[in-house]
Amino acid sequence: MPSYQQIFENNKAWIEQQTSGNADFFAKLNEGQSPEYLYIGCSDSRVTAEDMMGLQPGEVFVHRNVANVISTLDLNAASVIEYAISHLKVQHIVVCGHYSCGGVKAAMTAADLGILNPWLRNIRDVYRLHQAELDGIADEHARYDRLVELNAQEQAINIMKMAAFQKATHKPEVHAWVFDISTGRLIDLDVDFGEKTKDIDGIFDLGV
Repeated sequence: MPSYQQIFENNKAWIEQQTSGNADFFAKLNEGQSPEYLYIGCSDSRVTAEDMMGLQPGEVFVHRNVANVISTLDLNAASVIEYAISHLKVQHIVVCGHYSCGGVKAAMTAADLGILNPWLRNIRDVYRLHQAELDGIADEHARYDRLVELNAQEQAINIMKMAAFQKATHKPEVHAWVFDISTGRLIDLDVDFGEKTKDIDGIFDLGV
């Protein structure tokens, strides 16, 4: 683990690396941003969006929280999504979960976790929606992995229910991904959201 001061030495080396082939790198970066992607992922320290996507500063607008949850009461996430869609005009919105997610694991545990309880209930509701499938998986680890996938899918659907998404004249394409920490591989769950939401569109339609 690097010392606190080492962080600033690392920063100097990073600046030199970025400007060695492009002296105007930071001047251009300072002019503004026009990222193509909004990435919503977990706060887990092992999962860093730009690194695993192979993208550079300015290319990804990022929001992270415990277990990549999109809650209707989370003004932070709602503000990020509104800004990304309405002002940055992102082309893609990605909700990315990851295997070995502590938040998802905690949501599968029958325990009082204090202030985490209302947050984790969002994931427990995903379990409730897919209980028949999940309870049919005998292997606990496989059930855990599947809930990670289903949580990414359902949180992506939550974005599609939001007014900011529905009002967009050019709707971003929504994706559900999972990052496999054990291999470093990004997995597109290839969810057909048109098919997944066709039976609920009328319920959540805001008429915009």
